[in-house]
Amino acid sequence: MSSRVHPLVPLSIAETNVARDVVTAAHPGSVFHFRVTYLQEPPKAELTKFLALEHAGRLGEIKPEQWPKRVARVHYDVLNPGSKKPKSIEVLVDLAARRIASTEDVRADAQPAFTLHELEDVPAICAASKLFNDRVAKFNLPEGFEIVVEPWPYGGLDPADERGRRFMQALIFATKSNAKGPDANFYSYPMPIIPIVDAVTREVIKIHELTTSGDGEPLTLPLGQLAEHILDFQKPSEYDPELLQSRTDLKELNVIQPEGVSYSVKDDSLIEWQKWRFRVTFNPREGAVIHDVHFDNRSVLYRLAFSDMTVPYADPRPPFHRKQAFDFGDGSLGDACNNLQLGCDCLGVIKYFDGVLVGPDGTAKKAPNVICLHEQDNGIGWKHTDWRTGRAVVTRRRELVLQYIITLANYEYIFNFIFDQTGAINVQTRATGIVSTVPIAEGKKASWGNIVSPGVLAQNHQHIFCVRIDPAIDGHDNTVVQQESLPLDFDPHTNPMGNAYRVVDTPLNISGAFDSNPSSARVFKVQNLAKLNPISGKPVGYKISPPATQMLLAHPRSTQAKRALFAQRNLWVTKYRDNELYAGGRYTLQSVDEIEGVADAAARREDIHQQDVVVWSVFGLTHNPRVEDWPVMPVEIMELHISPVDFFTVNPAIDVPQSKNAASRNYNAGESEGSCCSAEEKQIPERPARL
Repeated sequence: MSSRVHPLVPLSIAETNVARDVVTAAHPGSVFHFRVTYLQEPPKAELTKFLALEHAGRLGEIKPEQWPKRVARVHYDVLNPGSKKPKSIEVLVDLAARRIASTEDVRADAQPAFTLHELEDVPAICAASKLFNDRVAKFNLPEGFEIVVEPWPYGGLDPADERGRRFMQALIFATKSNAKGPDANFYSYPMPIIPIVDAVTREVIKIHELTTSGDGEPLTLPLGQLAEHILDFQKPSEYDPELLQSRTDLKELNVIQPEGVSYSVKDDSLIEWQKWRFRVTFNPREGAVIHDVHFDNRSVLYRLAFSDMTVPYADPRPPFHRKQAFDFGDGSLGDACNNLQLGCDCLGVIKYFDGVLVGPDGTAKKAPNVICLHEQDNGIGWKHTDWRTGRAVVTRRRELVLQYIITLANYEYIFNFIFDQTGAINVQTRATGIVSTVPIAEGKKASWGNIVSPGVLAQNHQHIFCVRIDPAIDGHDNTVVQQESLPLDFDPHTNPMGNAYRVVDTPLNISGAFDSNPSSARVFKVQNLAKLNPISGKPVGYKISPPATQMLLAHPRSTQAKRALFAQRNLWVTKYRDNELYAGGRYTLQSVDEIEGVADAAARREDIHQQDVVVWSVFGLTHNPRVEDWPVMPVEIMELHISPVDFFTVNPAIDVPQSKNAASRNYNAGESEGSCCSAEEKQIPERPARL
């Protein structure tokens, strides 16, 4: 196997299968369940030396055997001969040497993320369960209805739960058979039971009976007979176009690039566009990851990715206190990634990137089109009209977008990394899909949610995201500075008329957690104090401007809060350590505490002044559902801005050419008229008289 593969190129199918073979050879006669296999990035100290040589054009000086090793991280369960209980193990496989380089047993108190195979097993376990089938029979479902079992992570363990067991739960719905297709919206018919499954013994061990109570009633009100006939007043709410009458007055709108694209892709990972140069990889825990980001041959970021997210629900009725998903850590996010479709998910001329996943036996499988790359127009980039001559100069804001989308049961999340021509990066999330629903009795209301359809309650909840930013602002020794704009009192010497305010920069010297503050326009700048801007004299830097959103609302003593410490503060700054990637910890499934997450890293209280730092930006959506979110919610958009501040000596987009779009037409004339750019076509207005 050639060692001359760039160390940031994702594992190939062949490399992934080599890792499988090495692992199985190490446990002869054993039974395996492979969870994930993906590229183990080289240690940063080693990789940065390689990247420096690459940018200097000196890779030819390195012998093939001196390139960073190709290493696979493999997580699997193994039942060895003579053992009664499988072990969950993570190993690093040296692919060239075809040997296991290191082995780590998963903590005894941790549950590995579930796989697609385990997820798909839950409906089968329920279907084979007499306990479950006997309970479903009591619903007296009308003719044409059948039960849908939707697997869900169990959430944080309750004190009475037996430790060491691998639980799953399921939300139960009914659906009506439809001759036009199988895609009827079953979330219209939530049913008042939640079965609990032991994923190891493959049995339904308990069924929670859900109350359909509302405000003013006990949280554990007995179910009664009404819920047995809840379908009598629930009604269909469809979203599939085959089941709806779609509007007919929408004309086609095309994105046309007759000369092709302005970006290039090499090694199927190296992207160059408008002074940007970076690599993109894919792994099953983080999705798309951006590496080695440069603008105009200057270093900006070492690594950028979504690190974690949690979705806690606010319904206080048992067992909904446990309803909390960690959509990156609980399961294999890679299996949830959409295979993006041309002309649907991404418009224009599209470059797709495939991923590599594994089945239960460790065999590699291609995940096609998990990332799309395209350009888009986002309005005016900059403009100025000379009031003396009437000459307008206007440029368009061209952007390069890397996008991936995950579907997790009812919800879709769209993740975009947007690069623009000014040297800025916007990290965007779009939440859509279908709100998670539970039944409610007719005529009831509940303060912990909103009724979106008869008998259907959408519970209040939050979506809290964490983006991990590993900066490299003209190098890896950086300092995070908190900047605030604060009012000044009247002062006869410094503020005699009361109109001034002061800008205060406060370096953050010790790792910790920090908060947004819109009232002081607080932003966080990552600066290289050793390099000054020749114009302003200030350190070169980039500012991080996350949306100032509400943090986790669950009480600090609640299990929801204890297992999601990262979601309680807007920004964390830590000192870099290899493999410290996940804000909520490595293993979130059934957790009761956040272990090995960002809070543990921050608690080391390390020196972060001109050090190799990592910034963790946390923001979220407090989602109190509206009727307008039903049956599918319009996208809710949030953006984190990473923008240059005193990094350049001039507007970096000043050299973007002005242009006129020849395809644009006048609504009345049906053809183009005039020009936004031509000086000779402008009438010079009469100058105003001087005062």
